[in-house]
Amino acid sequence: MTNGEVLVSSTAKPFEQTVSAGKHRFTVDEPLGVGGGDAGPDPYALLLGALGSCTSMTLLVYARRKKWPLEHVDVRLSHTREHSEDCAECEDGKRRIERIERRIALTGPLSAEQKSRLLAIADKCPVHMTLTAKIDIRTTLAE
Repeated sequence: MTNGEVLVSSTAKPFEQTVSAGKHRFTVDEPLGVGGGDAGPDPYALLLGALGSCTSMTLLVYARRKKWPLEHVDVRLSHTREHSEDCAECEDGKRRIERIERRIALTGPLSAEQKSRLLAIADKCPVHMTLTAKIDIRTTLAE
């Protein structure tokens, strides 16, 4: 594998997958209630984890550069789908809106202005910017 490449391989179990990222290996699975074995987080938990960890890292780096007294960051995330029936631009008149709720708790003696700025900086984390950009996913069949 090349640097930055991730390999996902199925196992003999219905939904279980093994993910290899550099020297790291972990399991992804679906919950028991949908036929998985609950051997690891589901794909959406990983997506939320990527956004939350990138958000926290970005805020901590920014605060360190500014020498602000940010001591700890907690990012709580959830994902839901909303179905909108009145989409004039959609081919079938319906669309699905994916919603991620992100709640950030900042610990430390920060001013209101510092907290406000950090909240704005959260939207600048690289994963947030990727998720809100037009994403071009190209799929090919490996030989």
